[in-house]
Amino acid sequence: MTYQPPTALPRGFVDQEDVYRALVAHDFGTVFRLARERAGISYSRIATECDIKPNRVGELAKGIGRITTFEKIVQIADALRVPGHVLGLAARPWESDSPGHTSEETGHPHVRRRTILQAATSTGLAAALPAVHRPEPPRRITPAYVEQLRARAARLRRLDIVLGGGDTHRVYLAEVQHTKSLLRDAVFTGDSRQKLTSLLAEQAQQAGWAAFDGGRAREARSLYEESRTYARDAHDDDLYGNALAFLAYQELSDDRRAAVSVARASCATITPITPSTVRALLYERLAWACAVDGQVTDTEHALDAARDALDTAEEGEPQPDWSAWVDHTELEIMTGRCWTELNRPMRAVPVLTRALGRYSDDNARDKSLYLSWLAQAYLTAGEVEEAARHVSRAATLAYGVASQRPAQRLTPLITHLRPHAGIGAVRELLDRAAV
Repeated sequence: MTYQPPTALPRGFVDQEDVYRALVAHDFGTVFRLARERAGISYSRIATECDIKPNRVGELAKGIGRITTFEKIVQIADALRVPGHVLGLAARPWESDSPGHTSEETGHPHVRRRTILQAATSTGLAAALPAVHRPEPPRRITPAYVEQLRARAARLRRLDIVLGGGDTHRVYLAEVQHTKSLLRDAVFTGDSRQKLTSLLAEQAQQAGWAAFDGGRAREARSLYEESRTYARDAHDDDLYGNALAFLAYQELSDDRRAAVSVARASCATITPITPSTVRALLYERLAWACAVDGQVTDTEHALDAARDALDTAEEGEPQPDWSAWVDHTELEIMTGRCWTELNRPMRAVPVLTRALGRYSDDNARDKSLYLSWLAQAYLTAGEVEEAARHVSRAATLAYGVASQRPAQRLTPLITHLRPHAGIGAVRELLDRAAV
């Protein structure tokens, strides 16, 4: 069936200036009140459409409380059919939908992003949304207060699990700006300034990643450069190395040899006290740079170093939250990606298949990307049907996620599959792509 969210507000209602201003300010109480006054829509109907208790809608309309959770804002936006750009979101799925699109994951590759959000919320994502309380700064910034902000940054980072950079970019950038204002205006005790500068380096990397994921490559590079400066000023070797790794990752599209050099420089920051997940992360990004540049032996050496870092990790060793996601499954996926880039599909397919079998669909963007490399490996091996099947699956997962990267990966694969339109799986994929 076609994705048609309920429409509580009449066509053109959101274009009225005062309604528009209220939406931009996320003042949904005003929107609800104007909907009743001008369009005659009852609070009970609004409550039904937006999944809010009727008495709560009435309280909001009177100015009592606000809607602040990201998941609820998305839900209201879809229910009222508010264009994504009005609320700082990516284009909503219904803005580009046409007849024939289905929302079932096993059907047409158009999945309601909201269902992914709801699934993630059940696993604890709600605690990581932008409504997470930012503690009020004390008269003097202490190391303990900086740790509170770092915990907030860790929770907000969970947004990246299910949302693309088109949705998270503004959230992360706001954190960067807030920390900059503290560094500029606040009074500090002990080493709290240095700790806060380190946190700013971490936040700038997250904002840069979201910018890159959302198609803002120039802004991403600027944020990575800022992060490198902050990490240097904070004497944080781990974040300094990671800033270089991010820069190397982005440089690959322009100058592969330069990217490899930067990736090697990132690994040169590793010391005996570098956390194991940081070591693994830096080495696997070096492996990727080498693979894209066609350096087989150096790719293998970097992957071996990353594996050794994880294998020799001491039990209970503290890890930074920004690298804690690196594990053996992630390393297997990177290994498969590298072998795909090196045109070794017989090596790539088994490792990617094994790793992706353990990878949750809740990580829709990342799994879509990783499936694209599996599809590429199958295509290199001449297994056209399997390639088409995995491209279709990747497109299903990627639909509605505000990230530029899945399309950048899948579009050329579809192009390479076009000459095989006589094969059923390819024909079905091409028909879906045409829609």
